[in-house]
Amino acid sequence: RGCVRYQGNSQEGSAQPSSSRHGQSQLRNVASSGAIKKHQKSLSAWFSHQPNEERQFGPSFSLDAVHVDPVIRESSLEEILKPSPDLTIQNQLQQPRRKVISLHNLFDVDACGRQVKNVVLYGTVGTGKSTLIKKMVVDWCHGRLPRFELVIPFSCEDLSHSHAHVSLRRLITKKYQHLRDVVPVLEASNLRVLFILNGLERLNLDFRLAGTELCCDPNEPVPPSAIVVNLLRKYLLPEASIIVTTRPSAVRRIPGKYVGRYAEICGFSDTNLQKLYFQMRLSQPGCSGEESQDRSSAEQENLVEMLSRNLERHNQITAACFLPSYCWLVCTTLHFLYFTRTVPPSQTLTGIYTSFLRLNFSGEVLDSSDPTHISMMKYVAKTVGKLAYEGVMSRKTCFSEEDLRQCFEVEMKTESELNLLEVFRSDVFRFFLSPCVQPGKEHTFVFTIPAMQEYLAALYVVLGEKKTLAQRVGKELSEVIGKVSEDVAVVVNIVSKVLPLRFLPVLFNLLKIFPRYFSRVSGKDKDAIAHTMAEELFKEEDYYNDDVLDQINSSILGVEGPMRHPDEAPDDEVFELFPIFMGGILSRRNRAILEQLGCSIKNLAAFEIAKAMKKTVIRKGRKGLPPSELMDYLFFLHEFQNERFTAEAIRSLRAVNLSSVKMTPLKCSVLASVMSTTCHEVEELNLTSCNLDSSSLRTLFPVLLRCKALHLQLNSLGSDACKEIRDLLLHDKCAVSSLRLANNPVGEQGARYLAEALAGNRSLTQLSLLHTALGDPGAEAIAQHLAQNQHLQELNLGYNSLTDTAALRVVEVAKRHETLDKVHLYFNDISEDGKRALDSLRMDRDGVRALVFLTAGTDVSDYWSHILNVVQRNLPFWDRERVRQHLALLLQDLESSRSQTANPWRKAKFLRVENEVKKMLGKLQDGSL
Repeated sequence: RGCVRYQGNSQEGSAQPSSSRHGQSQLRNVASSGAIKKHQKSLSAWFSHQPNEERQFGPSFSLDAVHVDPVIRESSLEEILKPSPDLTIQNQLQQPRRKVISLHNLFDVDACGRQVKNVVLYGTVGTGKSTLIKKMVVDWCHGRLPRFELVIPFSCEDLSHSHAHVSLRRLITKKYQHLRDVVPVLEASNLRVLFILNGLERLNLDFRLAGTELCCDPNEPVPPSAIVVNLLRKYLLPEASIIVTTRPSAVRRIPGKYVGRYAEICGFSDTNLQKLYFQMRLSQPGCSGEESQDRSSAEQENLVEMLSRNLERHNQITAACFLPSYCWLVCTTLHFLYFTRTVPPSQTLTGIYTSFLRLNFSGEVLDSSDPTHISMMKYVAKTVGKLAYEGVMSRKTCFSEEDLRQCFEVEMKTESELNLLEVFRSDVFRFFLSPCVQPGKEHTFVFTIPAMQEYLAALYVVLGEKKTLAQRVGKELSEVIGKVSEDVAVVVNIVSKVLPLRFLPVLFNLLKIFPRYFSRVSGKDKDAIAHTMAEELFKEEDYYNDDVLDQINSSILGVEGPMRHPDEAPDDEVFELFPIFMGGILSRRNRAILEQLGCSIKNLAAFEIAKAMKKTVIRKGRKGLPPSELMDYLFFLHEFQNERFTAEAIRSLRAVNLSSVKMTPLKCSVLASVMSTTCHEVEELNLTSCNLDSSSLRTLFPVLLRCKALHLQLNSLGSDACKEIRDLLLHDKCAVSSLRLANNPVGEQGARYLAEALAGNRSLTQLSLLHTALGDPGAEAIAQHLAQNQHLQELNLGYNSLTDTAALRVVEVAKRHETLDKVHLYFNDISEDGKRALDSLRMDRDGVRALVFLTAGTDVSDYWSHILNVVQRNLPFWDRERVRQHLALLLQDLESSRSQTANPWRKAKFLRVENEVKKMLGKLQDGSL
């Protein structure tokens, strides 16, 4: 059957005229003139141009550098015309195993040996149709498509906007001026020409003779749609080859007899293609920014390796990356998470998702034949957004077929609505929803990218689609009455001039009251949106989860460690991105992009939502939030992109505790960006155990300048970082009065940098260098510069392997210091002689107190509990054997001092402290401490 039906061949019952020698000679002259070469150069420059999103969210790559051809399978009209399958998991998983064909072989002879002239290349949204066509054109420009001597691409979107009659010759020269000498000989030559018609779903084609008349003259002006129809009929330029790209719903607009081959783009259905794309994209030299080559290369390789392992586990991300567009989103998100050193306003997570949707849906209507011309994104926001929102509210990510029917079909009332749903199911459904791969949930659907559920839920709420029945009815009634009142006004004005009916104007004014009243009531919607955002942002049950950036990272790269058993109860679903996306969508930049997608959010609406939200958010943000939740709050302020709102919120934060939050370059940039909206002093900034390094300190430098108490413990800060801290402390606007650097590998060189800072600093009163590997040389460096300092009051050099010489040298300098009255020297290698020398110090006589042991002569030290607390807090980070030895020495010292006193009160105090030390030693040996 397939061999006898028409296959879109080069002629339709008429013999092809042979070209004349004069035409061939003229063609050669044209070719030698370089017109086609100029055309190739122009096309190459245009089609190699990457969209703004590529330059905005990462380094721009050429198509040759990162392109991976998706899988293309040969199809048939019979398969396309089959009834659309129901929304069942079985139908989604059953992919027919058809012949794979490459892009360059689409015009090979068919199974019957006929030369193919017309090819229809179709695929759902996100499978890479437009990118594939761009790559095809670029290949031809560089001589990698020798089958064709001339390629002429057309955008069906452009053609759909042109309603004036135009000839094919004029259409080509209007788009491509370099071809004005080639067009006249197209019909009279054997030039192998390929027309590319990208996005046929934008055109309403009528192949009936009554609808579109026959036209074989390239010089005859006709509607653009008529040119397309006659090219496909092979009535106009019958020898030309044509490739058409379209969505599945529009394939049947072309009668089968005019198509020589159907081919479906199946995306990256092979996991190896996904890995290849990520390898090429994430391994590009410019991907990691201006970091050192060795470090950036290692980080890139690590990312690719982790991503490959996650793909091999066949997680949900494997199903998502079936679509090449989602592979782009994954790479862009990873670039944002790992290689962002500064965050300009254009770089937000919400901006990435909004731009991603613009790349796939910009200017597209769901169905060009539908009179409503509803934008595809607006339809998605109303339907898929509703499903997403209901899932967020019920903390659900898996949806049954019944859930889908409730959101998509329950409100269908007209033929038009059903047709739109059919188009959505065939073209867009798999872009947002895919079968769940989790064992035991094979009969459910999940959002292809988890964060997309929260984005669409946020869009659904911000657009005001979440309305009660009364609100929907009231809005419709208000619109009806508003329109009727305009007509009534005209009638009343006419009648009142003829008849003295005074009650008519009164009745008319009553009619106008309802729309005004309803507009005031509907203003309460903005309060509801603001309330939803604030409540979701500060949910107490989410307080102790990872911050949202770590959650996104885990969803892409997976979680290293043993896999969860299928029978094990899953963790509760977390939707902390939902309120953050709501704030991000309200930013001016994202609203402008959504306006292009048909989702309008007015400036007044955004202003009213921000105003209604301000008091609640600032009040709750002022409360003591856990570190990960505080990071989410700061990230929300960054995404919101409202500088005045952010300034008021940050001004209310006097203490910022981000301890144990992994401060990646992105998080440091977010913190610096958000804090830069004000210039107030911060009472305390706690960045303990945050994986900071020297580059992190450079990013945070403006913030650190304004902090009075700065906690930088447990961050692996070496000499490079100490150089940055030196510059910080020597800055004339430095406000740091307390600096804690405990448990960092400062070392001797780092101590020299800090010593230089001490000499010139005027704000620091407390400095903790506990357990920083100073050694005697480091302590000597600090002692040499300490005399030049005039403000330091407390210095902690405990657990630094100091001997008697270095300890006594520091104390000697401290005795002459004007303000320094306390030096911590416990857990150092100080002998008995050194202890006696330090014990002889008196505060009233020497002006300084050295904290070395738990005893002070024949009495217990006033700081014994402080020393033991320091030991207990830092024990997880110290050498346990060395701590045990020091505790044993402390215990011996206590027992010796107790034996030397006859005072029963002092003996009791010694016994109490001895018991505390023995308990600590016992727990240390048992491993319970």
